[in-house]
Amino acid sequence: MSKATVKFRGRPEADKAEVNTQDSTVELGGKHYGIDRLPWDAPVSGTIYGALLNYKGALAALGEAINEAPYKEAPKAPVLYIKPANTVIGYGMPIPLPADVSELEMGAALGIVIGRTATRVSEVQALEYIEGYTVVNDVSIPHDNVYRPAVSQKTRDGFCPVGPWVIDRAAVANPDSLGVRVLINGELRQENTTTNLIRSVACLIADVTDFMTLNAGDMLLVGVPEGAPLAKAGDHVRIEVDGVGCLENTIVHEDELVLGELL
Repeated sequence: MSKATVKFRGRPEADKAEVNTQDSTVELGGKHYGIDRLPWDAPVSGTIYGALLNYKGALAALGEAINEAPYKEAPKAPVLYIKPANTVIGYGMPIPLPADVSELEMGAALGIVIGRTATRVSEVQALEYIEGYTVVNDVSIPHDNVYRPAVSQKTRDGFCPVGPWVIDRAAVANPDSLGVRVLINGELRQENTTTNLIRSVACLIADVTDFMTLNAGDMLLVGVPEGAPLAKAGDHVRIEVDGVGCLENTIVHEDELVLGELL
């Protein structure tokens, strides 16, 4: 069992619990619960920043396009974007499929939750600023252009499932060696590892805080591997990160969702 921060719908504050990432159980008040028996809410409340092109394969997939206009070279600093509050939902909540879209990209990401104010943090000390880790689905409408902010493709309501918990930093011995998998309707559709990150977890924190402050509760997504699988309405999506947990959600046509079901 590992210590974790959990948040349940209808409760104003987060709680501490013991969780088992192997069998997805939670110990609360001396009782054990299966993950599907609890009404999960997203266990984060700060600003969420995603890092683009931080997997070696994702950068390599661009080929020579990375050396063409407008940038003419690979990025030298982290390429960041924001997943705003309207995108955030918890474990088990429906991911809305917009009416004019047939499929969505399932972006498996390790989420780094910051534990205290971080400004110009050194790479050597960076891990000390982490509260814990969580699983994130950085949902996107498929798009090709990486040179312009994909605001309309990445910031729709419900496009950032997070959870089910934030596992304490001490439970993860090495965040740069975690298996990441995406299963759709029980079928393995993607498998990668954080070993393939261009910027390690510590390096990413150091590089980002070199030019901006991260506050307690903020979260950095380390990046999405190349070849994000597509899912359609009715598909059940499970994202697994070794030692951190699994996140499950189902794709639902947005016009089938009742008002307030997401938030």
